[in-house]
Amino acid sequence: MKYLLDANVFIEASNRYYAFDICPGFWAWMDIVTGADAASVALVRDEIASGADLLAEWVKDRAAEPWFLPVDDTATQVAFQAVAAHVASGPYTPQAQARFLSGADPWLVAKAMIAGCTIVTHEVAAPGAKKRVPLPNVCAHFGVATLNTFDAMRALKASLALAA
Repeated sequence: MKYLLDANVFIEASNRYYAFDICPGFWAWMDIVTGADAASVALVRDEIASGADLLAEWVKDRAAEPWFLPVDDTATQVAFQAVAAHVASGPYTPQAQARFLSGADPWLVAKAMIAGCTIVTHEVAAPGAKKRVPLPNVCAHFGVATLNTFDAMRALKASLALAA
């Protein structure tokens, strides 16, 4: 596995570029690439599954897939502690810290740290941020690479061709 997918990869795809009704090929490709080359963490699954839309249904249909990685292993827990300490010592407001640490993002970083993965996200670095904790900022601190969805699709040689 090379890539860990942030929730916004799924959300943006569903809501914008690869909506289920106009680009089912993206979702078929996701079924192929997840597990072999890409994964996410169980907290991303749970976050998305709490919705009431087609994406939530898609995720619920795959809830038991092993590519939704658990985060309860010792190595991930230790890495999470380092992520939490870094965020707590950063320039971010207490509200931003709490919001970041209560979501899936710090667990993505922790899992990427121990598994040597690149995180795929639509977030971009914001070095002067204080009112939010940008995922790429934390990734950079820990040497975790990030890519956007489009660059990851290119790296994974995705091709979404229209059937004749």
